Amino acid sequence: MAEKKQKKKPEEKQKKKQKKEQKEKQKKKQKQKEEEEEKKKEEQKEEEKEEKEEQKEEQKEKQKEEQKEKQEEKQEEEEKEQEEEQEEKKQEEEQEEEQEEEQKEEQKEEQEEEEKKKADKEISF
Repeated sequence: MAEKKQKKKPEEKQKKKQKKEQKEKQKKKQKQKEEEEEKKKEEQKEEEKEEKEEQKEEQKEKQKEEQKEKQEEKQEEEEKEQEEEQEEKKQEEEQEEEQEEEQKEEQKEEQEEEEKKKADKEISF
């Protein structure tokens, strides 16, 4: 009987050892799984952060572009206004010149008529 007990003991020790090893393996596996999940979470967090940054940059770029467009539109508008003003000014000057020419022409005609009348008077005397 004593031999049987002694024989059983090493087997039980072996079983206990195996159980312990299995438990440790499971613990290790669990730990690894948790670490991987943590890593995944961190990566996801990082990805989201990068995405946000990218969106921010895009928004900035978009705003910059819109600002540029607005500026260009404003400039075009101002140039157009200036051109119109210059055109108006030019037309006014041309009109003034025409009026002056007409006045000169009228004065010339009046003067010629006066001289003609004078000449006619002198001839009749």
